[in-house]
Parts: sequence; C-alpha cells; structure tokens
Amino acid sequence: MKNARGKARRLSIKSNRKVRVPKRPATYHHGALREALLRAAERILERDGIQGLTRRAAAREAGVSHTAQKNHFGDITGLVSDLAAVGFQRIAATMQAALREKDTPGGRLEAVGRGYVRFARAHPGLFRLMYRSERLDMSRPALRDAVAASGRVLYSAVGAVRKENLGGTLTLAQAAHVASAWSLVHGFATLLLDGPLNRLMSQLPPGTDPDELLGTMLDASALKYVEWNR
Repeated sequence: MKNARGKARRLSIKSNRKVRVPKRPATYHHGALREALLRAAERILERDGIQGLTRRAAAREAGVSHTAQKNHFGDITGLVSDLAAVGFQRIAATMQAALREKDTPGGRLEAVGRGYVRFARAHPGLFRLMYRSERLDMSRPALRDAVAASGRVLYSAVGAVRKENLGGTLTLAQAAHVASAWSLVHGFATLLLDGPLNRLMSQLPPGTDPDELLGTMLDASALKYVEWNR
C-alpha cells in the first residue's frame, strides 16, 4: 500500500513539472530572413573583421539553420556582395544627405567628401569590404546598381564644379577630376582607418580633429577645381 502511495506521489510530482521545450531557431518571413542575415553578417564584419564572416557564422548569428540562406545568397561571395551593396546604398545616402541647397558648387563637393569619410568612420568594416573587389561579384544586379548610385552623387558634385553634366563617356580631363576627388577622400579615409594618418595628426596642435585636416584638404581641392576651369 505504501509503495502504491509513493508511486502515485512521484507521478503527481512529475506531472507538475514543466516540460522543457528545446529552443527553436528564429523563424522569418522569406523577405525578412534575407534582411536578418545581412544584419547578422554586418555585425560579424564590424566585430570580427572579414576573416570572421562565413555563411555558417552569419546563420548562427541570425539564429537560423545553415541551409536557410542558400536560396538568398548561394555562397559566401553572394552574401558579401549583397552586404557590400547595402554599404554602397548607405554611402550614397550619407553623401546625399550632406548636401544643402544653398551650397556653392565647391561647397557641394566638400560636403560629398565629408559624407564619404563620415560613412567610412562610422562603418569601417563595411567600408573596407566594399572595396575588396576580389571578394565581390560585380555581376549581381543589387551590387552593380548600388555602386552606380554612389558614383552618381560624386559625378554630380564634380560636374557642378565643372559646370558640366558628367555621365556616360568622359573626357580625360573629366575623368581626372572625378579620380582626383575620389582619391582624396578615399585615401584620407583609408589612412585614417588603418592608422598611418595618426603620425601626421600627432604633429598638429593638440586637440586638432581629423575633420579639420580633411576640411582644409577639401578647401584646397575645391580651389584647384576652380583654377582648372578658368
């Protein structure tokens, strides 16, 4: 009789225990999964660098199975290419947002340059990835279109200084002006992110911000464009 009561008590205790259900990976709507994977990939990129970004790592970060992303990106090249496309969309928006209607043509070019460097400083990992052409598939429409959109902002600013509409085939002089403006801000951003610019900054008065140096460089560049167009 005691054994029967003990058994009943144990069964009662077991029945009151909460059954632990294994945690399932997060589920997403088809479109939301792609965005979630891109956000996860960007977090890894900024945290661990390009060497830490793999398809498995992105899936794990997003809380989904490794196979869940195949339909969206195919392989790691597809993933990083679509992530780079996000970067080019953002840098275009950042440069565009820096423009003001009342700016002179030289002021517009300076604003675009500042926006370019501002993006690089805010998203260093993504910025570096965007220019790693050996890792990217430029045939992907999203990436190709985003690169073109970011280029149009720079071309428009240079064209305003030259009082020309830049697009399609360029003359050597037009290409030189675009390349000069791009090289200035891209080189500045790269030297700043990678550290060599710190040596130059240490020779300036204490408290001098890199933005002040960039502004002086852009002012000089704008004057140079004016001289070229006289």
